[in-house]
Amino acid sequence: MSIGDERSPIKAVGAQTFEPGDVDARRVALDVLSNEIAVCRRCPRLVVWREQVAVDKRAAFKDEEYWGRPLPGFGDPEARVLLVGLAPAAHGGNRTGRVFTGDRSGDWLFAALWRTGFANQPESVALDDGLVLSDAYVVAAVRCAPPDNKPTTTERDACVPFLRRELSLLADVRVVVALGQFAHQIVAVELGMKPRPAFGHGAEAVAPDGTVLLSSYHPSQRNTFTGTLTEPMFDSVLRRARQLAEGEARANPKQGKGK
Repeated sequence: MSIGDERSPIKAVGAQTFEPGDVDARRVALDVLSNEIAVCRRCPRLVVWREQVAVDKRAAFKDEEYWGRPLPGFGDPEARVLLVGLAPAAHGGNRTGRVFTGDRSGDWLFAALWRTGFANQPESVALDDGLVLSDAYVVAAVRCAPPDNKPTTTERDACVPFLRRELSLLADVRVVVALGQFAHQIVAVELGMKPRPAFGHGAEAVAPDGTVLLSSYHPSQRNTFTGTLTEPMFDSVLRRARQLAEGEARANPKQGKGK
């Protein structure tokens, strides 16, 4: 199934759904889903790559045991803001076992989440580093580290059901922040947005169920090193996400910067 195929919005599919008050049940269901994600072997190319990287290792991490498996989501089960990235870094999340943890993109993301009140600390370096998110949940669209950071369309589509189930379980989500065009396209389709809104930094669009899709440039090294994405730009998107999630502002459908 390609990204352009017609699908029903996430919250209208036959996945198990929960009311906002069913927090304990949602925690259990998210844990079950996380365990399922962590043992997935659907994509042979990704399985070979992630496991080979875990054996070869980067010299700086030669004494560490790599995770070498798919990455579940991470954060607050009562989150009103869901952030969706591209895929784990080979020596970041694929090493540490947590999304956006142990790499430069994660440094940017969690520092920004801390500055905007979504995280209790600016660092994300290991599973046991004490990081706690409040009102935010973070996932990768593709759960395994892909070669050259480029998943195939088949690999992308194999992971979509995981995102669909997460959104059905995260019943409080009001805003989805898409980190980059790759995530933007997937989320727009899964939220049933027709026509699909154009991607741009700071672009806003409202799904049929009222969920707001808010897009940002991805905090990749290419974007941050070149100044395409700056800390004020990133913080602005996350502050806007909080405003929308708290009902302090209404979505203002707009193009944003870039394509």
